[in-house]
Amino acid sequence: MIEQRCRLPGWQALEMSAEQAAGLIKDGMIVGMSGFTRAGEAKAVPHALAGRARNEPLSITLMTGASLGNDLDKELTEAGVLARRMPFQVDTTLRKAINDGKVMFIDQHLSETVELLRNQQLGHMDVAVVEACAITEEGGIVPTTSVGNSASYAILADKVIVELNLAAPAELEGLHDIYIPGSRPHRQPIPVVAPDSRIGLPYIPVDPAKIAAIVVTHGKDSPSTVLPPDADTQRIADHLIAFFQQEVSAGRLTPQLLPLQAGIGTMANAVMSGLAHGPFEGLSMYSEVLQDSTFDLLDSGKLLFASGCSITLSPERNEQVMTQLGRYRDRLILRPQELSNHPGIVRRLGIIAINTALEADIYGNVNSTHVCGTRMMNGIGGSGDFARNGQLSIFVTKSLAKGGDVSSFVPFVSHVDHTEHDVDILVSEHGLADLRGLAPRERARTIIAHCVDPLYRDALTAYFEEACQRGGHTPHCLEKALSWHLALEQHGSMKTLL
Repeated sequence: MIEQRCRLPGWQALEMSAEQAAGLIKDGMIVGMSGFTRAGEAKAVPHALAGRARNEPLSITLMTGASLGNDLDKELTEAGVLARRMPFQVDTTLRKAINDGKVMFIDQHLSETVELLRNQQLGHMDVAVVEACAITEEGGIVPTTSVGNSASYAILADKVIVELNLAAPAELEGLHDIYIPGSRPHRQPIPVVAPDSRIGLPYIPVDPAKIAAIVVTHGKDSPSTVLPPDADTQRIADHLIAFFQQEVSAGRLTPQLLPLQAGIGTMANAVMSGLAHGPFEGLSMYSEVLQDSTFDLLDSGKLLFASGCSITLSPERNEQVMTQLGRYRDRLILRPQELSNHPGIVRRLGIIAINTALEADIYGNVNSTHVCGTRMMNGIGGSGDFARNGQLSIFVTKSLAKGGDVSSFVPFVSHVDHTEHDVDILVSEHGLADLRGLAPRERARTIIAHCVDPLYRDALTAYFEEACQRGGHTPHCLEKALSWHLALEQHGSMKTLL
């Protein structure tokens, strides 16, 4: 199997243990690692790096595609390896270190990281660690279940460590479409004109002289943490399906809709799964993460093609998909995230973007990242890439959190990730607020009427009416705008304001 997977002549001279390969990473280096939403991350070398750091001072700047699986962010944090981390994470231990100021976290739009690195605005990458399912005769690296930023990291780094994961299906080879934009100011248009456009290579092209180590592994991706749909998420899906039907009736969409994007997580995954039971046919997807819902839609025949940059699945779905990958190969592409999230492509294709809000305010501003304005959750991810540039920018959320102690709709969000200018539609289990073409006062009335839980509806109405009496294009009572968050911080519940 190794000879079939690793076809680079003389590769045996590069084979070494994870501990030996980790020795190539020195204190203070900038290191890029594969991995996007717990899929396709290098697994052995980071573990070895953490082990080494327990015995000697070692801290690095770590760049990835998005979050790492197999508790690697936790392990690296506890070992003190992470001085600086970007652009996204989901680990509770790392999150605490970030919020305690022990790890400097740079929260970035996922389309931007390699662009900034390529233009030497984030320093110079010393080492890239990339998981592969194969290495070609010319040294091309075939990724596993994610591409993320791996291609650019491997191309830009001085040295490349390849983890050759023999547990990854060989059928992954041929699934990837690796294309690197040219240099500015003479860059040519990226020729993706449909979700199924193939414009690049099925492997990452690197100079084989840069491959400093090959580590043979047999690791598995972490399973998705997405929960099954519940009654509230089903209602959200139903509201969206009804909205799409209205758009088709009005002639603004066809029964094929437009290419779909869904953010990672339970909410967006449940909404997408709901489309399997809707009246739409011939759907396509141009997204980041291909979740269970993607394969539900492919199996239903509703979805014809899906483009993403990673595959993250539940244990049951992963077993079914990875052992029957041939069923899906002709209907899937995995791309670098600077293409899956590229603003120009998103606008060209007219993406329908469906992402999850942490909270939204009465004017349509959305907070995706910070609890009570200060404590980082995960990061903005790719939601901004799609929200600003998609034809329809949709944010979904349940109206309540923490057993009703938190209203997801507030007078003013405590942190703004997506301004009211980038948000077209807000949806909760109670209804859908279509904000297109509405002035701020109209947006507020629509959001309160359709999305806010009845428990908090009167209080938000009272706030808005008092703000209107004071005047302004976007009325606010400044001394009360964040009072709901203060109540939560001081009393553990927003109900004290009722």
